[in-house]
Amino acid sequence: MGWIRINNMRFYTYNGVLPEEKRLGQRLEIDAALAYPVETAVKDDDLKTTVSYADVYETIRDFVEKNSFDLIETVANRVCDLVLTIYPSLTAVRLRVRKYSVPIAGQFDNVEIEVEKQNAHPVHP
Repeated sequence: MGWIRINNMRFYTYNGVLPEEKRLGQRLEIDAALAYPVETAVKDDDLKTTVSYADVYETIRDFVEKNSFDLIETVANRVCDLVLTIYPSLTAVRLRVRKYSVPIAGQFDNVEIEVEKQNAHPVHP
């Protein structure tokens, strides 16, 4: 099994519980790891037999920028579900969503949620 990784995707979103978060917005960063049988599926060096990471990036960007949720946990779960639905050849998706503007009194870099979901019945071209 191989992994396609798209790291540190940055999006400006309006996610959060507080009214200020929804009004002012904030940056989210997302890492996506896409499990795929690279060893067997891509023997012919053809984009049609793999998953285009450019397409996955656009799928994630469109969803994250057009939707607003209270919790980054919801963002992560919904993006995982969407990616597995649109790209059924993936065997799993692991997402990390980082939020930097967190209303906590303290010093830290960010808050991160990690979610992994499996595709029970992957379909390979």
